[in-house]
Amino acid sequence: MADLSRAHIEAFLEMMSAERGAAGNTLTSYERDLEDLQSFLVASNTSALTAESASLSAYLAHLGAQGFAASSQARKLSAMRQFYKFLYAEGLRGDDPTAILDAPKKGRSLPKIMSEDEVTRLLDLAAKEAGEPGPDQLGRLRMLALLELLYATGMRVSELVSLPIKVLDQEGRFLIIRGKGNKERLVPLSRSAIAAVASYGEVRRLALAKTGDSPWLFPSTGKGGYLPRQVFARDLKGLAARAGLRAAAISPHVMRHAFASHLLQNGADLRVVQELLGHSDISTTQIYTHVLEERLRELVQTHHPLAKQAKNRD
Repeated sequence: MADLSRAHIEAFLEMMSAERGAAGNTLTSYERDLEDLQSFLVASNTSALTAESASLSAYLAHLGAQGFAASSQARKLSAMRQFYKFLYAEGLRGDDPTAILDAPKKGRSLPKIMSEDEVTRLLDLAAKEAGEPGPDQLGRLRMLALLELLYATGMRVSELVSLPIKVLDQEGRFLIIRGKGNKERLVPLSRSAIAAVASYGEVRRLALAKTGDSPWLFPSTGKGGYLPRQVFARDLKGLAARAGLRAAAISPHVMRHAFASHLLQNGADLRVVQELLGHSDISTTQIYTHVLEERLRELVQTHHPLAKQAKNRD
């Protein structure tokens, strides 16, 4: 029974990779979650292939009793839903036992962001350091290019570090990003981002002239061939500390949040931000609506006649 379900888990993972273009990290997460589910079900004398809704509900309750956060439970439930949809589509089950399962309740936490002043301080220091001569000028130019691209586009850190070298050959102020599920999206570049990438690209070309070029914009000797996102995150925290910012609160993902929040604060439409971030569902982007709510409150207080009259009475 266990072996049969394991074979179907592997078939599911192959489908997610081939047809959905799921990333390696996503596949590893699905595999881990489904194997954990299978272990629980086998201990309950059933299997992932034959389990009923009650057994799956008991598994979620088990996770809660073990102290798993609602977000972790929701992720595991998402893996279960995808798996059982696959089994149903393949004719391996006549029903989807996850259809009646409720997602665990979880509070929506506001994203951590940086103020515009903090981002400016970070970029200014990166630009200053990039202009200083020395043996590690390539590394400092790389940091500036990474930050300018990240703040100009809001791309995911995995998308950023794995940009291809052909980015240097692009003309114009737009960049094509290949995101989750191999979906492409077009994002505009700021003039400062274009200049930073060009400066980095020139020094990069000279540095790699003797050792041979790489297909990646930010090459590395690591396994992937491009800069590991953990290395960028570490270097970013170091830069933040030198800029007098709280390094523990700064990360590539926080800068992605800052990109979205600053756009909304300055009048961008939520749908536009959704497209730029590469969110497939507007509900994911709506985590930033607290920014819109604050801006709308300020607009009402500033421009609504009744608000003006109340202010004058005060």
